[in-house]
Amino acid sequence: MKLWDLFVVIFACLCGCMYAPEAPEGDSPVELAALDVGQGLAVLLKWNGRYALYDFGPDSVGVVDSLLARGVDTLEWVVLSHFHRDHIGGFMELPGRGVFVRHLFVGTDGASSFFHDSVLRVASRLKIPVDTIWRGESAGLVAGMSGGACSECPQFDVLWPTGYARVEGNAASVVLLMRYGAARVLLTGDLDSAGERHVLEMNPTLSAELLQVAHHGSAGSNTLSFVSQVSPKYAFVSVGAGNGYGHPAPSVVRKLNLVLGDSLNLFRTDLQGTLRFELSPSMGVVLP
Repeated sequence: MKLWDLFVVIFACLCGCMYAPEAPEGDSPVELAALDVGQGLAVLLKWNGRYALYDFGPDSVGVVDSLLARGVDTLEWVVLSHFHRDHIGGFMELPGRGVFVRHLFVGTDGASSFFHDSVLRVASRLKIPVDTIWRGESAGLVAGMSGGACSECPQFDVLWPTGYARVEGNAASVVLLMRYGAARVLLTGDLDSAGERHVLEMNPTLSAELLQVAHHGSAGSNTLSFVSQVSPKYAFVSVGAGNGYGHPAPSVVRKLNLVLGDSLNLFRTDLQGTLRFELSPSMGVVLP
């Protein structure tokens, strides 16, 4: 072999060793932010440049402004867990604000007809497709975050309500289990204790590394049996400072600290503002 040919071979080998292929799409972390919306709930998800929102917080607290400040002008989907003002109010402020929603998913809650009808009017005005989801209906959520079918993308299981359940208000909250490799996140909306019992009956091995504490930490939710079965490593409460409801209830805080094993693993928007977590398919839930 001539000296020049040998040089070419060595150079090619070195280039090959130095080349690092891009990480596959499924390895990208999901960024989760529990926005500080006061006494309400809005959970923003970001993955590979796509955004989605679970609940929209109350009106008049600047949720849309908060999205725009983060550079969010398109939401692949919005899930409204139920039709209470502190969870849907921000959605009512969308018209004319420059945030585009590709798809709206709602649960079976029919209790608050005024807010239900108001949400549907806004969606119609903005030409947002609307679908009702219940247990087992999650394909649209996955496709929205991935842009199509994707086995290595974040997966969303709708655990509650069922298509046959006659529940309203808090009891009708859409419960989502997000699965992404080793990461598990449970979003519960304002689910009450009866709903928690039903969810456990249908999902006896349910567990999640990160738990959204139901109903802002109300004593009417967050039973010890539910929290201990989910057995989270971290939990967060979306709650307003000095709220008149006494949320989170001291009894709930004690239960959570008992299960979490360390009070530092319980996060609260009233004390810490917007909360951020990173969901890694290989490492699970990671604190930024």
